[in-house]
Amino acid sequence: MSATPAKPPHLRDLALLRRVRDRIDREYAQPLDVEALARGVHLSAGHLSRQFRLAYGESPYSYLMTRRIERAMALLRRGDLSVTEVCFEVGSSSLGTFSTRFTELVGVPPSVYKQRHDQPTAGMPSCVVKKVTRPIRNREASAPTDN
Repeated sequence: MSATPAKPPHLRDLALLRRVRDRIDREYAQPLDVEALARGVHLSAGHLSRQFRLAYGESPYSYLMTRRIERAMALLRRGDLSVTEVCFEVGSSSLGTFSTRFTELVGVPPSVYKQRHDQPTAGMPSCVVKKVTRPIRNREASAPTDN
């Protein structure tokens, strides 16, 4: 018998989850939803959402929106597109939803972000820019401590 042993279920699920995350990273500007992502790896939407949250600490939808907002931040810093153009460029179909989510993650509306960030990262390596401009969710922000 030369059959190869099957991967343990948890390793197989992790490989599928990585495929989903990689797809979101590649296709963030496309119309993606949890059902389509789940179909792509032959899982139910509910199972994908639960396992993705366990593995990465957030839902697939939240991860997708974070990728879109990160890309939107870069486009707004570049300065040659309007907020509406950026909204559609990153795959959002509603300017209102985009603005609300942007404000939640970044702390200011996209129009304010665009005005404030006219090339402050010029000359920085892209890896540093990505780190210092990463959106921070409210639950990730550290609470002030009393000293």
